[in-house]
Amino acid sequence: MGRTVTEKILAAHCKQRNFKPGDIIDVDVDLLLMNDITGPVAVEVFNKMGDGDVFDKNKIVVVLDHFTPNKDVTSAKLSKTMRDFVAEKGICHFYDAGYGIEHVVLPEDGLVKPGDLVIGGDSHTVTHGALGAFSTGMGSTDVAGIMALGKTWLKVPEQMKVLLVGAPGKWISGKDVILYVISMIGTDGALGKSLEFDGVGAKYMDMDSRFTICNMAVECGAVNGIFAFDEVTQKFVNALGLRDYKEYNSDADAIYKKIIDVDLSELEPMVAMPHLPSNGRPVTEVGDIKIDQAFIGSCTNGRIKDLRIAAEIVKGKKVHPSVRGLIAPGSRKVFAQALKEGLIEIFTDSGFTILPPSCGPCFGGHLGILAKGERCVSTTNRNFVGRMGDKESEVYLANPAVAAASAIAGKLVHPTEVM
Repeated sequence: MGRTVTEKILAAHCKQRNFKPGDIIDVDVDLLLMNDITGPVAVEVFNKMGDGDVFDKNKIVVVLDHFTPNKDVTSAKLSKTMRDFVAEKGICHFYDAGYGIEHVVLPEDGLVKPGDLVIGGDSHTVTHGALGAFSTGMGSTDVAGIMALGKTWLKVPEQMKVLLVGAPGKWISGKDVILYVISMIGTDGALGKSLEFDGVGAKYMDMDSRFTICNMAVECGAVNGIFAFDEVTQKFVNALGLRDYKEYNSDADAIYKKIIDVDLSELEPMVAMPHLPSNGRPVTEVGDIKIDQAFIGSCTNGRIKDLRIAAEIVKGKKVHPSVRGLIAPGSRKVFAQALKEGLIEIFTDSGFTILPPSCGPCFGGHLGILAKGERCVSTTNRNFVGRMGDKESEVYLANPAVAAASAIAGKLVHPTEVM
């Protein structure tokens, strides 16, 4: 019986060879990720285990990105806890406040490789499946155990596949693909499953789109999202000069619990209405919805391609007088590239405010909090009740083109309406 790419990666990281979905397996971890929110709890648990060293100083990454730049004394203490722990244990990979968002900087710096098994103390660790790695999030107690042992346990997930066919039209990106999929299957449609993206249409999804797709796989309940290694992956790893990676592809006779077909040529720019990512519909069907804020950024859509798309829309135009336009490049490198290409000047000339790389706006921590009754179109990944501020505010999820166009129009619109 054949195996999927996920099953092959799991097999390469455990001693059990004849496992099946539902089995519990012990796996070796290639990379462990922590941040300033869940990390301090993991550190507290780890310290209670004794005064031992971490399993491998070179296989742990700490990124301070959620409440940074620190918004208050409490958040400053959380960051200090992680800085002190990094110094004490000699952890090699540390990204202090302002460097970038964890799921943007790790691929940028080549810390995740195809074939790796990655665990993070953040649900959107699933992002890195775009590289052909098995990557998933866990709670702080599990993270503490991995810090000590370099191992963890997993329940082998059932396999589910999304077959991409056709070619996408203008203004269609990975965000529209995943919002469409979630609208089809619901927030629990892939619950406990591995969600693989494949098909002849996959070649049209560049790496930035793949990061976006895998990033939101968790929003339909998936344990992980993943693309098999292909020409797109090869181009990305070649650009970084990566070595010692593993190429995995699913076997033709691999077993999937469910297979979904998505015709990219039929997709329209999508908007997920409040208060679930599954409330997706084409932007042309949302009606006359005025907005108060437009946010472009996050680990979902804060990469350089996202900013290029937004800049193409807003160049020579002005943000609507009733809208606050916010741009948060996903990392210092993304900001530097956007500055070099003149994108930052385009945004500021249009009336956007440039924010530091941070998760703050996405989860309602700081930087762009919504008041009661306010509406925001956002390129983030969640639009739950109170996600970006007051419980009576509303968040509409969209791709960067829709968010940029809506900032200009003052309401949710298709990009062509402002071009």
